[in-house]
Amino acid sequence: MIDLEPSEEQQLIVDTVHQFAENEVRPKARDCDESAKLPGDVLSQAHELGLVANALEEAYGGGGERSAVTAALVTEELAWGDLAIALAALSPALVALPVSDFGSDAQKQEILPAFTGDRFVPGSLALLEPEFGADPMKPGTRARRDGGDFVLDGAKCLVPWIEGGTHVIVTATAESGPRAFVVPCEALETTPERNMGIHGLPTVEIALDGIRVPADAALAEDPRCVQQIVERGRVALSAAAVGVARAAYEVARDYAKERHAFGGPIATKQAIAFKLADMAIEIDGARLLTWEAAWRIDQGMEAGREAVLAHRQAQRVALEVADGAVQVLGGHGYIRDYLPEMHLRNARGFGCFEALCLV
Repeated sequence: MIDLEPSEEQQLIVDTVHQFAENEVRPKARDCDESAKLPGDVLSQAHELGLVANALEEAYGGGGERSAVTAALVTEELAWGDLAIALAALSPALVALPVSDFGSDAQKQEILPAFTGDRFVPGSLALLEPEFGADPMKPGTRARRDGGDFVLDGAKCLVPWIEGGTHVIVTATAESGPRAFVVPCEALETTPERNMGIHGLPTVEIALDGIRVPADAALAEDPRCVQQIVERGRVALSAAAVGVARAAYEVARDYAKERHAFGGPIATKQAIAFKLADMAIEIDGARLLTWEAAWRIDQGMEAGREAVLAHRQAQRVALEVADGAVQVLGGHGYIRDYLPEMHLRNARGFGCFEALCLV
């Protein structure tokens, strides 16, 4: 039986993260988007909250409290504040969680302490590939054995690349199947991307042309490794999409209550009231699908189907709700004095994103 009521501890975490998103993240959202620069002070504060470190093993300085449901709750609240800042704040998980789950003892000892230390260290994951029909479960990037090394050939896109990062997880297909490799950032050549949304989050394309890494850079030769990265990424993105949709809905709802036309608030007009009601229903439905997928992960159950359903539904809902918010605000929805136009640009990306964050 799925219990949809957050525990007392989870509710405390949600309240804390929402307060942080409201007081620190949301006020920086517009400046972050316009300047295409992340607020370093906000990322440092997010690190102090232990949003990622709390999920890592105690032996490496973490809290040992791993929960996909809790991570989904946190992701929704942060994305409610701003998507780009949320993805940046949670980026350490892109390296730390795969290493924690499938890394060797040597890899854990080398890499994990950086993510539980005194300062914010971003992470990065190279999963998506710039070709039609690319399947993240079956990477087109190849990893071939050459003596005691692996040689990587291929290309990746939409790779988060925040200043200060040291490692990136790169997925590739080896003789035994899909594998993941821990690659030093300095070993890779990158090309900055210019995206429609998430302007504050720098992303790059990576050309993998004979990149050589030692055999011990590979994570465990386990077919679940890449699969789990993809599934956990889809659940996390579903939660982020719900957060963006909720933010757009609340702006539209509050505006409709305050905007007077034709003798009263436009929220009392049937067309607007019904649109807002439909938006709220869709958001709640997408959230429940996300929670179900996260709950199955926490129970150690298969969650591939649920992760796909949540991801598909949440990305649709985010886009439709953000577009609806622009419509409710009318001409104001199209200008940068209000947030819905940014929510719409950010929501458009969920149809392209894969594993920009993990639970």
